[in-house]
Amino acid sequence: MRKETMNSIERVECAINLEKPDRVPIWPDVTTSAAAALTDEKIWEVVHQGFDAEQDVELKLFDEYGGWDLVNPALTTDTFMLGGNKVVKPTERSPETQFLEGEWTQYEDYEIIAEIGWMNFVAEHLIYRVSNIKTREEYDTVYGEVINGTLRGIAEYQKRGAFVFYAQPNNHPFFTLSLARSMVKFTEDLFYRPEMVEKALRKMTEEFIEFGLTLCEMADLKITKVIEERAGGAIYPLRIFEKFWWPYTRQIVDAFHSKGIMCTFHLDTCWDKNIHYFKQLPRKSAMIELDGTTDIFAAKEQLRDHMCIASDIHPALMSLGKPEEVATYCKKLIDEIGGDGGHILSTACGLPAAAKKENFRAMLETGKTYELSK
Repeated sequence: MRKETMNSIERVECAINLEKPDRVPIWPDVTTSAAAALTDEKIWEVVHQGFDAEQDVELKLFDEYGGWDLVNPALTTDTFMLGGNKVVKPTERSPETQFLEGEWTQYEDYEIIAEIGWMNFVAEHLIYRVSNIKTREEYDTVYGEVINGTLRGIAEYQKRGAFVFYAQPNNHPFFTLSLARSMVKFTEDLFYRPEMVEKALRKMTEEFIEFGLTLCEMADLKITKVIEERAGGAIYPLRIFEKFWWPYTRQIVDAFHSKGIMCTFHLDTCWDKNIHYFKQLPRKSAMIELDGTTDIFAAKEQLRDHMCIASDIHPALMSLGKPEEVATYCKKLIDEIGGDGGHILSTACGLPAAAKKENFRAMLETGKTYELSK
């Protein structure tokens, strides 16, 4: 068994600095639904008790299973809602938060967003289209609860010695617009109304940076999360990516990197055609998280000694596989992705509610005990 000579913060810092820690840092990217299932709680009961209850069930999981190195506190249904998403809370029949995509915005809204920003647009217009909130006062109350609850969660994990970061309520500006406009209509806008889209993206990018830097300063965080699930080459041609995603992404990374803060990119869907672009970012300025559809081993070859990679233990493997299969894949990742440093052992996209307890334990135990075979 590998002897631990680092604490969690030292271990994560070592990995994101592309060095070899005493063992691989572990980050199961816990969802509140998974935390409830793995601690024998009913998620549909937890979410109706409020933000603190959702945060508490994740802390309960952390404590009961012996903890891990890297955490991001609960992204609750209210957090997603405040980002402008229409969400349905978990139920007994459907124990995951559901996103309902639709044309919640119209093309005329781009002009409003470009003028007042996304967060004001949500508070003054969109929130009433996607939620049961009726007044600005009610919105402000929920917003305050989410911010205060998030800061509480960050503090609780810091007490436990974990390396903490947080995903903003807003996704990457490109993904935010796609969800709110609907993917079909947003794609039409990219081709037929590009100037309107770009005006909104410029404003939203500035706002994303300002809000994120403020939150990182308030909570003393050194990593922020940027969620993007649609800009990759599996969905859009590279000319769209280069015009509507990459310039704003570079602006975000440069702004955070100048303040000593790393951006970790949650990249769902296949990004095989886009990975090489990340080599253009400053070395050690970002980390990427992959979801099992991108070839992680090819990505490692392209980004070796340039940025850290959080790996991709697939939800199907965690839910349907056997513990020995989970352990085998974890060992392969540790050897081939982290053999020369720059790897965090993680789950693809997020830990699913259907994850088996024995598979979750196999992931944690393998990460904590496995020694590199080379």
